[in-house]
Amino acid sequence: MNAADSRNESGRTRRLLTRFGILVVVAAGVSAAVWYATRPKPVTVVVAEADTGRVENTVANTRAGSVAACRRAKLAPPAGGRIEKLYVREGDRVRAGQVLLTLWNDDLAARERVTREQLQTAKARVREVCELAAAAARDAGRSRELRARNFISQEAVERVTADAAAKQASCDSTGAQVAEAEARIQAARADTDRTVLRAPFAGIVAEVNGELGEYLTPSPPGIPTLPAVDLIDDSCLYVSAPIDEVDAAQLKVGMTGRITLDAYRGKHFSGRLRRIAPYVLAVEKQARTVEVEVEFGTPGEARHLLVGYSADIEVVITSRDGVVRIPTTALMPGNRVLALGANNTLEERRIETGLANWEFTEVKAGLARGDRVVTSLEREGVKAGARAAVESKTAAKPRPE
Repeated sequence: MNAADSRNESGRTRRLLTRFGILVVVAAGVSAAVWYATRPKPVTVVVAEADTGRVENTVANTRAGSVAACRRAKLAPPAGGRIEKLYVREGDRVRAGQVLLTLWNDDLAARERVTREQLQTAKARVREVCELAAAAARDAGRSRELRARNFISQEAVERVTADAAAKQASCDSTGAQVAEAEARIQAARADTDRTVLRAPFAGIVAEVNGELGEYLTPSPPGIPTLPAVDLIDDSCLYVSAPIDEVDAAQLKVGMTGRITLDAYRGKHFSGRLRRIAPYVLAVEKQARTVEVEVEFGTPGEARHLLVGYSADIEVVITSRDGVVRIPTTALMPGNRVLALGANNTLEERRIETGLANWEFTEVKAGLARGDRVVTSLEREGVKAGARAAVESKTAAKPRPE
């Protein structure tokens, strides 16, 4: 082969290699484009940083509790009768001793007036008889003086003295009649008071059952009827809620806690455990529970609340400050969490936990302060090994004390 042929062959080889290289580059580019277009997309997750703060071990109610008043009275007059006057309406605020309603009592009022007149008659009779007794006593004294001077006989003195004693006895008996008349007045007044309903304490009228002219009947024994007036003392409120019998064994009166209300979401009220029921409630198809009462730590904060509000309670059993903690929503069964690695890959880690409640869990080992854990575990594709994109960053902040 001459030199010219050798050069031509070498040129063809270079051109082939160049074309092959271009094809390889194009194929690699296409493969890269296909891989990029079909690669798994990162899952979007919500993460929270492990930080230090307070963690509490708490006991919460198993079913919704409710706000109750320290005093609530379902009132009705002791006697039956027709409503003559109704002084209050639902929502009215009343003071202690205020008249709420009266039944028709004209007959009893007339009877009381008669007894008062009888009292006045008895008092007048007392004055009359006692004046005569005083005059007779003076006559007896003068008779004894005259007898000392032998002006009258002893027989006359004895007759005058006996007359004075008789009149004094009559004075004493009419005095007893006055006391009897006063007792009759008190009895008549008691009968009249049975037709008047008064507020036993200051509060707010929650319910009124009855209208003018309607007839009220006292409840027969063992048969409850609607109260005429339902009165609530809203100056003192507490929350009554059921606690599981297993958790109730850890409770002691005086423990602190928190109260949350559906009507005031995001707000917590401080509280104190004031009562633990001495018995277990066994409600059909429900867990056995113990009823507890938690009073508001600051009564002034509860004055605007309504009796009957749905409420939940947390009683603090024990607590630790300055520990590493994560949101409890980041915890999976078996004390496992998904941590966000440096390359945004989710890594499963097993941790050692301590105190925990529905909000925070103490981490004793397995995580360090600043590590990020996934709290949106319910989302599709969130698992170990998956690539993740952070949607938002929620730092675990301590609850206001």
